[in-house]
Amino acid sequence: MIKLKVKNSGIVKLQNFDDPPDGYLYIGTVKKEIPFAIKRIYYINKLANKIAIRGKHAHKKLHQIIFCINGKFTLNLDDGNTKQSIRMTNPGLGIILGPLLWHTMTKFSKDCVILVLADDDYKKEDYIRDYTEFTKLI
Repeated sequence: MIKLKVKNSGIVKLQNFDDPPDGYLYIGTVKKEIPFAIKRIYYINKLANKIAIRGKHAHKKLHQIIFCINGKFTLNLDDGNTKQSIRMTNPGLGIILGPLLWHTMTKFSKDCVILVLADDDYKKEDYIRDYTEFTKLI
């Protein structure tokens, strides 16, 4: 199990049912495994470029949960004091990305698919895209 060292984060463990050869089922219920009402979902795929870096920002208020539902990638977290890298490989484990948590994603496998659940709509003004600005807010 992952032990988080950074602030403004958490772990979500989905219910799962393994039924080989018929696949694996993962279930998350709002206010049970998912700690907030979901207002937006998005996913990222086709990450074949080995030097790709996604994220590179923090949020002022938004809460998200990030899952690697296929393949693997490295999630890099920074709360302004502590940095941590997590290799995301388990589709049933998500990481909560709370406000003021700088995050990047790197080292994607060719088959990587990332799913993100968010507690609010996209709001450009909620994004902190400059690391120096982020450190000043901390």
